[in-house]
Amino acid sequence: MTPTILIVEDEPKLVELLALYLQAEHFQTVSVGDGTEVRAAIQAHQPDLVLLDLMLPGKDGLAVCKDIRQHSDLPIIMVTAKVEELDRLLGLELGADDYICKPYSPREVVARVKAVLRRRRTPQSNAGSEHSALYIDESTYTAKLDGVLLDLTPVEFRLFALFARSPGHIYSRDRLLALIYDDHRIVTDRTVDSHIKNLRRKLQAIRPEQDLIKSIYGVGYRYEDDPVNSTT
Repeated sequence: MTPTILIVEDEPKLVELLALYLQAEHFQTVSVGDGTEVRAAIQAHQPDLVLLDLMLPGKDGLAVCKDIRQHSDLPIIMVTAKVEELDRLLGLELGADDYICKPYSPREVVARVKAVLRRRRTPQSNAGSEHSALYIDESTYTAKLDGVLLDLTPVEFRLFALFARSPGHIYSRDRLLALIYDDHRIVTDRTVDSHIKNLRRKLQAIRPEQDLIKSIYGVGYRYEDDPVNSTT
């Protein structure tokens, strides 16, 4: 079946442009320009993904995202005009699957849509399969990349497992600190950067041609690779 994308955007020219590019890649599109119309549009069209602008009349994107997440795990890509707003979105952890900053390339939006849908359709667990490109067993703190055992510290392992569970998801430094230090110790952003640097070095020793952990300037980090096969 052809996937349907709901475009929630109040700028008609942007809606027309996004719809044109998405339809060229064999997506169906529907659109609304007011946040109060989103719930009815979801019920009427059953979209496979929502492209959700932050600044909307009627009800803003933050409120719309919260409303969707109360009753659905429908994939959401949030669109915002400022990096500062993106950082705030990440801090709120609203449950969006990805975030895009304006101005953007329509081709990038299409690529992000495809990536999110691909991740959602790919089984995230294949217990016992150690022959995949990436294998993580959180019960034994074992991680392998391309069949090579990774020698990771406990913090590096927690970071890697977190990234690998949600490839493509952007994590702010504050959010990473909260997730990897569950004892709520006081550490600085530089501590996260140091762990990321060490983790990158160990990954690049196996894949020197590929930077698996991307820095998103002014925001945080994103892991980019095939979905993980893991046991927990």
